[in-house]
Amino acid sequence: MSFVLTEEEQMLRDSAKDFLAAKSPVSELRRLRDEGCKDGFRHAVWRGMAEMGWNGIVIEEDFGGVDMGFTAAGVLLREMGRTLAATPFIPSAILSATLLRLAGSDAQKGEHLPKIAGGEAVYAFAFDEKARHDPGTIDTRATKDGNGFRLNGSKRFVACGNGADMLIVAARLEDDSLGFFLVDPKADGVTKTMRRTVDSHVPADIDFKDVKLDGDAMLSGGADGQATFEHVLDVGRACLAAEQLGTAEEAFDRTLSYLKDRTQFGQPIGSFQGLQHRAAHMLGEIELAHSLVMKALRTLDENPSQAPLWIAAAKAKATEVSRHVTGEAIQMHGGIGMTDEHEIGFFFKRSRAAGEFMGDDRFHAEKVAATSGY
Repeated sequence: MSFVLTEEEQMLRDSAKDFLAAKSPVSELRRLRDEGCKDGFRHAVWRGMAEMGWNGIVIEEDFGGVDMGFTAAGVLLREMGRTLAATPFIPSAILSATLLRLAGSDAQKGEHLPKIAGGEAVYAFAFDEKARHDPGTIDTRATKDGNGFRLNGSKRFVACGNGADMLIVAARLEDDSLGFFLVDPKADGVTKTMRRTVDSHVPADIDFKDVKLDGDAMLSGGADGQATFEHVLDVGRACLAAEQLGTAEEAFDRTLSYLKDRTQFGQPIGSFQGLQHRAAHMLGEIELAHSLVMKALRTLDENPSQAPLWIAAAKAKATEVSRHVTGEAIQMHGGIGMTDEHEIGFFFKRSRAAGEFMGDDRFHAEKVAATSGY
């Protein structure tokens, strides 16, 4: 197993750098925030990503994708983390696409996956129901109603839920097994409440009250709903860890540049030994996170049954490291780092919000221990 990027992955990384620098720099996140954008992302950027082939990165070619795998998705997300790109990539191209690929029937995959790959629609996966991530709590219910279902329940902090064209909702069936349902967010009985998080993203709380669904709304191609659910969450966590790694890397690079440029007492502050030690520690932690993230992504591609342990370790470490590095970045930038006019604060905020999504470092440290038999 190699942690070195292939030539194809390096080309993907380089094209991602150029695209994101032009279409989704950090200043674009600021504009989204200041304009009060209700969706939290630019649909034009989403369609541009589709033209680059990114939205179909884990979708089979038969359904309009390029099927390059999760390591390639991680390459893209590291670059998105560097520019703090606010896009539906993880909710739609990773979580929803993987869920449709695993649990959708051939007809459902044929209808929905090309829309994701082509950038025609944004999909959001609604699963969390509590203020903090707790995948064991799914109280939303889908009960039989003639040839269809009635959906009742609530979801919290659905990523890109406010701007989604289609929802995939995790719900309990009458036998308490887990099912997944395609729900039109404009359907009767669906109520969305927009939220704004500290990182300027726009998730939504979504309530479902007697929402009538046709029988074909249920994803019917998977056998074990719980196993599918756990795998889809793990895929999302590994990809999010790659984004967190990119955020930490960019915050470190910007801080290192500032240490070289900022002078005090007639010399660059980077010459001060105390700051050098702190910077060296940051770099060492980033390298550790990089190794775990690459291990998790490569294992997902090559030996997925062994991936859960490495994914939990990668998400735990990436969360811890991005929080530490962005916190140090604020400190080393001094007073200007605390101001809104300086972009380094956006990295600090994103590290906090991304760390909580799909489980923080404590959640995943406990998962590592449990998976290891402790």
